[in-house]
Amino acid sequence: MKLYNTLTGKKETFKPLNATRGKPVKLFVCGPTVYDYAHLGHARTYVAFDIIAKYLKEKGHKVFYLQNITDIDDKIIQRAKEKNTTVKELAKFFEKEYLKDMKTLKVNSVTKYARATDHYKEILSQVKRLKNKGFAYETSDGIYYDISKFKNYGKLSGRTALQAEDAVSRIDESKEKRNKGDFCIWKFGKPDRPGWHIEDTAITEKYFGPQYDMHGGAKDLIFPHHEAEIAQMEAISGKSPMVKYWIHTGFLTVNGQKMSKSLGNFITIQDFSKKYSARVLRFLFAKSHYRSPMDYTESSVVQAKKELARIDEFVSGDRTSSKTNIRKYETDFEQAMDDDFNTPKAIACIFNLMKEQKIDAQETLKFLKKIDRVLGFIFWPQPKGKTPQEINTLVEEREKQRKNGNWQKADELRKKITALGWQVEDTKDGSKLKQL
Repeated sequence: MKLYNTLTGKKETFKPLNATRGKPVKLFVCGPTVYDYAHLGHARTYVAFDIIAKYLKEKGHKVFYLQNITDIDDKIIQRAKEKNTTVKELAKFFEKEYLKDMKTLKVNSVTKYARATDHYKEILSQVKRLKNKGFAYETSDGIYYDISKFKNYGKLSGRTALQAEDAVSRIDESKEKRNKGDFCIWKFGKPDRPGWHIEDTAITEKYFGPQYDMHGGAKDLIFPHHEAEIAQMEAISGKSPMVKYWIHTGFLTVNGQKMSKSLGNFITIQDFSKKYSARVLRFLFAKSHYRSPMDYTESSVVQAKKELARIDEFVSGDRTSSKTNIRKYETDFEQAMDDDFNTPKAIACIFNLMKEQKIDAQETLKFLKKIDRVLGFIFWPQPKGKTPQEINTLVEEREKQRKNGNWQKADELRKKITALGWQVEDTKDGSKLKQL
């Protein structure tokens, strides 16, 4: 299996640090700052790493997937003031909503979520050690990391200390900083709190130690966030590299523009799920390679819905029992995923299988269930409850067409019903419905 490593800028054969000892692959992904509802950008990253973690497990690896929750931050403090609530209550509410969104998307591979506020002891320990080693200094508003003291600063992003102000994610401002790129590791205020970067290294050091296998996140976190993590942990431990493989998801735009509330194109996971479904969103992201830039459009959603309907029709359709070389499709799927988790090619295996004229129903179902343990959009539980009126209307219309001998029209209506997640069965007592 090969994956693209941001640190080296090339694809490398995956060899976990402790593979020979049977230890788990240690994967850390930057979690959310819980001051608002999670949006499509979050969804893209977390669906991608859910698929990656599940594929590693499918390949026989044990995986310890760790994710932090930033529940104390300037943004949270500001939002709490605006809403006239406490920081703790606001963070607690949005953390709960975030976890609900992840459950909706079937992102369920995370071993542990670690809150920043539960790790003050570890954070303060790192701050103290950085000061004692001469990598940090104190100002009137906090304690800052001196990037000029770390000679390898910029090795992940390819930037130098002089380019530090070119950050694409938030950076600390202070007139007392020694260098423009210096970042805060502990902020004085009400309350005193950790800087954004240090919570991650404190959390990973506790659970993984100073070195581990994989670190992931969105591409816009490479600089300065991930660069800062490297500078902190490698300065403390004296060991390099802190992470063997760095993996980053590509930028997500909406109709060619960066998603923002001011442009009116800010889409939360919850808003999307109400209009379409979380299943469509998971499939939409899986269709695009995790490293590629992706532009979200309404037409891409409509196309995803059509393709899912074709998959549903195939899964629930009648089959002629015939021996199929399923092993070929298993190999194609594995080769695609072994090539830097190439989900578009992996999904193409499903559509290629659908072109087969005669297939072994049992073997096909077994194959689809196996790959869906990784992809997570083929077999999707339907919400239980009353049959929607739309379905009842289609069933009644189909019955009318059957009575009139319009078999082609009746068959078209059956396919439409199947695409909406229901199966109609014709019995001597009339048509019967069941959810797929």
